[in-house]
Amino acid sequence: MGGELNITRLPTPSPPSLETSDSYDIHRSQHTPLIIDNGATTLRYGFSSSTTPRFGPNVIAKYKERKNNKPLLLFGEGIDSEGGAKSQAKTPWEGDVLLNFDALENALDYAFVKLGIDTPSVDHPVLMTERLSSPLHSRALTSELMFELYSVPSLAYCVDSVMSFYHNNLPKTSSPFTSDGLVISFNTSSTSVIPVLDGKGIMNYSQRIPWGGSQATEYLLKLVQLKYPNFPTRVTSTQTSWMLQNLCEFATDYPSLLKKLKDPLNLRASERIVQFPFTLPVVEEKSEEDLARIAEKRKEQGRKLQEMAAKNRLEKLMQKESDLENLLTLRAARETEGRREWMNMLQAEGLESEAALETTIKKLESDLRRVRKKEAEDEDTMQEEPTFPLIDVPDADLDEEGLKEKKKQKLMKAGFDARMRARREKEREREEREADERRDMEARESDLSGWANKLRKDHEGIMNKMKGRARRRNELSDRKSAAAQARMKNIASLAADDRVSKKRRKGGGEDMFGADDADWAIYRQIVIFGKLDSNTAAGSSDEEEDMNQLRAIEEKLLAHDPSFTPEHTHASISSQRSALLSAFRPQYEEGDLEGRSRIHLNVERWRVCEAWFSPAMAGVDSAGLGEVVQNVLARFPERDKGKLVKNVFVTGSPSKLPGLVPRLHEALRPILPPEMPLEVARAADPGVDAWRGMADFAQTAEFQKVSVTQEEYEEWGGERIKRWWGGNWNLADISS
Repeated sequence: MGGELNITRLPTPSPPSLETSDSYDIHRSQHTPLIIDNGATTLRYGFSSSTTPRFGPNVIAKYKERKNNKPLLLFGEGIDSEGGAKSQAKTPWEGDVLLNFDALENALDYAFVKLGIDTPSVDHPVLMTERLSSPLHSRALTSELMFELYSVPSLAYCVDSVMSFYHNNLPKTSSPFTSDGLVISFNTSSTSVIPVLDGKGIMNYSQRIPWGGSQATEYLLKLVQLKYPNFPTRVTSTQTSWMLQNLCEFATDYPSLLKKLKDPLNLRASERIVQFPFTLPVVEEKSEEDLARIAEKRKEQGRKLQEMAAKNRLEKLMQKESDLENLLTLRAARETEGRREWMNMLQAEGLESEAALETTIKKLESDLRRVRKKEAEDEDTMQEEPTFPLIDVPDADLDEEGLKEKKKQKLMKAGFDARMRARREKEREREEREADERRDMEARESDLSGWANKLRKDHEGIMNKMKGRARRRNELSDRKSAAAQARMKNIASLAADDRVSKKRRKGGGEDMFGADDADWAIYRQIVIFGKLDSNTAAGSSDEEEDMNQLRAIEEKLLAHDPSFTPEHTHASISSQRSALLSAFRPQYEEGDLEGRSRIHLNVERWRVCEAWFSPAMAGVDSAGLGEVVQNVLARFPERDKGKLVKNVFVTGSPSKLPGLVPRLHEALRPILPPEMPLEVARAADPGVDAWRGMADFAQTAEFQKVSVTQEEYEEWGGERIKRWWGGNWNLADISS
């Protein structure tokens, strides 16, 4: 690989911590408010008098232990300790809606046990979060659970992002909360924009997009799977979530970043490498004697295989010579035999027509000529002409063994004559090549500029031909391409020959293919496509010939044309084009298990985060975050708009990703007047500030006013909530 690699290893899952319960005695009979931040990924809970909450992954699993055959109820990190429990894991949330209330009940049971609550009922007022625009059905079942099962004295709901804004903008005195701002909440399954004026959340002007942390995680997982389709290890959503949180970031100017990353050096410098676990195979060490014995055995096997191959080649060659001689004799018999008898002789040889005979003869002659030429090229020295004494002896003077030997000598003489012809052809080609070189040298000495321009044009023409061949091959690999469809149409037109009636076709009528010259044009086109569609390792003969010509031209230009440098060669141009691809996904050797267990993240680090501003790039039909903020601001007059953008507040765990604040500033500045101040700030602790804001609010007198009591629940039902500035209600016309 070269260079220093920035490798990050996946963290090893830690065992669940054995937490002890808080002392409940200090809260017993004190009616201390209980704060529950019911997040989609994390459940945060605790008493309002605490400075930090207790928390854990908001997921439960009912699992039956095999060892003791006992049912277990696992919560949070405890699920990772049991391998079979992961498949049974459930979360209270379905996307952005609270639906699984059995899981919520089990999660609350765990929270209350951890808090040390040992009373039959939970005798504490509860302040609980819910999503923006939470459905009434979800709220009613949650209220039913809290009042009917846990018998809480009162319950209030709030929007978590507004409470995070409240905590970060608390008044220094006991005066009412009157801060202004635009709250952008990055949640697990959505991202919401909530305007806050005079300390009141304007919920009827709020908007959200269906893109959050879970969608970004799945998008990164798809990008990794697309980039590494044969990765040796299964990449999980948990691992992808870790990569998103630790390796991804927002780009201030995403298009400019892509232009910068077109340079392979910049792309390589920006990548982060994730090393997945791997197991090295156990290799049995052998002694030198064993290695020598194995090498000798392989050499012996190789020699035997070569002898067998040579013997098979000789037998095939003799068989082809014999077949050719028989076919030539059959063709000569056409002049002496009658038409019917000669056709019977053809059918006896397995040939259907005279055209098939000529085709077979041409093929055999071509094969023998190619083999003889190769043998002549392999011979470096002239061999003495062998003698064939039995050829001129009449057959009547020979016995059976002599006749066999005479036939063998005829075949050997035919092979020797073919090799001599191939040698003479080779000598003639060498003389022609030397003459071409002399003419080329004379042209170069007389007009170097014209000679170089001609070679450059030939060089460009060959490269364009190779590009076109590669392009057509790629088109044929796609069955929906125009080239592939044209090929299938040609094949279909040959199969559906209208010149043969259906009755004759069923009855085995004569095939009329070849009777028309247009048939052969279609056939040649199919053959060309077939050659282009082949994926052999050596490539077609045309490609090899073009490559040889290209190398010869480049050698001449490099030797005599000063303006033609190694950068203009085909190898250099190909390496430049593939450098970006190799930097995007470096290739490791087949046996390098450590390298093949690595994931190189480069463009994906910014692409996943950019989807918040352009969800369409991930296949989500939704407006981006910048467009949503613009739509929200368009509902307010200039004076209120100035108050909102002066305090753009981002919160939620995904907002911890680096580069978000400057990216938001870059997206909002062009849509605002130049003189209007714009300030973007992140919550001090985006993951916990919502719970802390709820704890701050629960200690005020206003908390009791916005809570629904047990009596009010029994009278109004679970769907009823009270209007207040931090809840899910239209507060645009509500005075303080």
